Amino acid sequence: MLMSDSNQLEPLIPILKNYQVKPYFVEEHGNIKKIYSDKGTFALKKIVPTTGTDFVRHVHLLYQKGFNRIVPIFPTMDGRYGVLHDKNLYYLMPWMSNEIKEDRTHKHLQLFRELARLHTLSAKEINVNKDEREEHYDKTIALLDKNQELLDGFIDECEKKTYMSPFELLFCLYYNEISQALRFSKTKFEEWYEKTKEDEKARMVITHGKLSSEHFLYDDKGYGYFINFENARYGSPIHDLLPYLSRSFNTQPTRNDEAIEWVYHYFKYFPFKTDEKLLFFSYLAYPIPIIQVVERYYKKEQPKNELKFVRMLQRKYWHLKNSEYVVMRMTELDEQERQAKEGAQQQ
Repeated sequence: MLMSDSNQLEPLIPILKNYQVKPYFVEEHGNIKKIYSDKGTFALKKIVPTTGTDFVRHVHLLYQKGFNRIVPIFPTMDGRYGVLHDKNLYYLMPWMSNEIKEDRTHKHLQLFRELARLHTLSAKEINVNKDEREEHYDKTIALLDKNQELLDGFIDECEKKTYMSPFELLFCLYYNEISQALRFSKTKFEEWYEKTKEDEKARMVITHGKLSSEHFLYDDKGYGYFINFENARYGSPIHDLLPYLSRSFNTQPTRNDEAIEWVYHYFKYFPFKTDEKLLFFSYLAYPIPIIQVVERYYKKEQPKNELKFVRMLQRKYWHLKNSEYVVMRMTELDEQERQAKEGAQQQ
């Protein structure tokens, strides 16, 4: 929506005065305003002040390390990277045309390459407390065991019935595959712990925190840039990959070789260590979406909307099958790579 009346422009004038920018027109794009001004076209974004300090610090750090694929944030005339106004923090960026001249596949590959660069440039080793690692291990194993108990308890109940509900019947068909995924996730997690329990260091990176193809925009020269860095923080690189891949599994069952290509393209620029891969496979295989649906049905009082629950179970089963294909294929490729290395060393 294009707005040029003074009621819409007036609140922005004191903010933009800090940049010596005079607005002519404004377009609303959610919490971003597209500003047409005497100095060109800008994007003005509003965020909560509490996230602002960390956000600016992380962006600064990445700039210093040579990572320039973040949409630039313009400083005010007195050097600040944000303007506090009416209990909100505003920051100014150039407006990205985002006219994609490439196909979808190329865009994803470029996104994952830049993500790998972001992780490479910000990577650092941190000290890890062995007791904290053990506590994390014990809590996770207890949770995985609790999930298995839920599945076992529910199938016992279902099988005692003369007439099962449609949901219960479908669950019985899926039970073995859900349990299999859960066991695989637990096995990989146990392998990760065995490999790392004596380690005193772990690798951390600045994670984007809200990785999405919608948060990767192109300028008019065709270069891609990350936006929406407000959730950036130091953490495991896995935290950027998992949600992105999980969303790509929300389709009917398919051999998602494209997702595998994205991950291996990322590994080309930022290879995971053996322990990181084990943890990644464990989390990727963990069938939590379908377990949550089973738990909701199990705990819900009558009457239950069978059709709604059956549809949810069906969709989460598809998610499970898609993640299963990707995890199995990647573990196969990983094993082939390991054997090839061992063969080369023996020659």
